[in-house]
Amino acid sequence: MQNKILKLLYNAKNYVSGQQISDSLGVSRQAVNKAVRALRDKGFKIESATNKGYLLTGTPSFLCEEAVKLYLNTKLIGRNLTVLDSVDSTNDYLKKLGSKGAESGTVVLAREQTAGKGRLGRVWHTKKDDGIALSLLLRPELAPTEITSITPLSGLAVCRAINDFCMLDSRIKWPNDIIIGNKKLVGILTEMSAEFDKVDYTVTGIGINVGHTVFPEEIAHKATSILLETGRHIDRNKLVASVLEHLEQELVLNRCLLSGEALSDYQNLCATIGRQVTFMRSNRSISGMAVSISNSGELEVMLSNGTIVTVNSGEVTVQGIY
Repeated sequence: MQNKILKLLYNAKNYVSGQQISDSLGVSRQAVNKAVRALRDKGFKIESATNKGYLLTGTPSFLCEEAVKLYLNTKLIGRNLTVLDSVDSTNDYLKKLGSKGAESGTVVLAREQTAGKGRLGRVWHTKKDDGIALSLLLRPELAPTEITSITPLSGLAVCRAINDFCMLDSRIKWPNDIIIGNKKLVGILTEMSAEFDKVDYTVTGIGINVGHTVFPEEIAHKATSILLETGRHIDRNKLVASVLEHLEQELVLNRCLLSGEALSDYQNLCATIGRQVTFMRSNRSISGMAVSISNSGELEVMLSNGTIVTVNSGEVTVQGIY
């Protein structure tokens, strides 16, 4: 009922009488008053005036389930959505839900993440209300070898959402980072549970630096945040809604595969292409020019002898970035 009351107040843009809410939802005035008090306790600013009713004047500045749902316009992703106060890892939490049958499109967010995971076993820590820790579960009808498109499609979606909502010029660093200039803004990690020829579910974790003003010394030279880049405190609930809508557009509509259009859009936003890159193969360091992205999301690199090799995993150092 709280979500329905919020929708009524949000769409009204003016006072709505308690009786009108009561009649619209088929509940008592006492139930309406109780729900409004609960929403106020969660951080919503709702004014009340005699003979006028209720007026929504503000939403929480921190991540809030009701606030995200207020702005969300999706059919699948986020239909089942939870915001946690604190968690070790949103990916691990969602994988447990996945093993118990959580539906495709389930989203878990956390205000604080104490042991989030990055690539190669790194820890991605999210201090309370500094960043956005988000994990999305999907159940694509794909073979395990076909899920390699999920990370690039997620990167494309997040990059577009940040550029649209924050009016920034972010780019994608293959395979799983969003950057501004030469500094990291977002990290993405996709994991899966699968049998030999069938994916049970995938969980994609997305960590966005939002309100950070300082970073640990070891990453301070290569990390940034939306606040540092814009000088503004953005509405993180609206940003999450935008990210989820873009994820639905890229992942669901493309059936988790890189369509020709999506691949072209990805390459246009990929800062790695056209730069010298270095990667490891058979315990040797190899360098070349990143020239394109394959249909399955692999990085295609031209060596000095003109040979094209594909890179599908591992650490890649990009000249001029990190």
